[in-house]
Amino acid sequence: MTADRLTDLLVARLVRDHGRSKHHWRKAIGPVRIYSRATHSHCNWAINPTGSAQEIALIETLMDDLRMRHPLLTA
Repeated sequence: MTADRLTDLLVARLVRDHGRSKHHWRKAIGPVRIYSRATHSHCNWAINPTGSAQEIALIETLMDDLRMRHPLLTA
């Protein structure tokens, strides 16, 4: 799984489940940071979402689900 593919999955689920535009959710998600597997062996990626408290909560809940399925990303 790549960072771009992860972003695409997040955006697709958010648009499907909560509406708004793809552009809105991509902006709210922001960039996916990938860390070295040597220092982050359990999960090597992070996102710092922006937006309203409700939007951030929606993104973080979805991130938790995706972390369980895709803990390690490739660059």
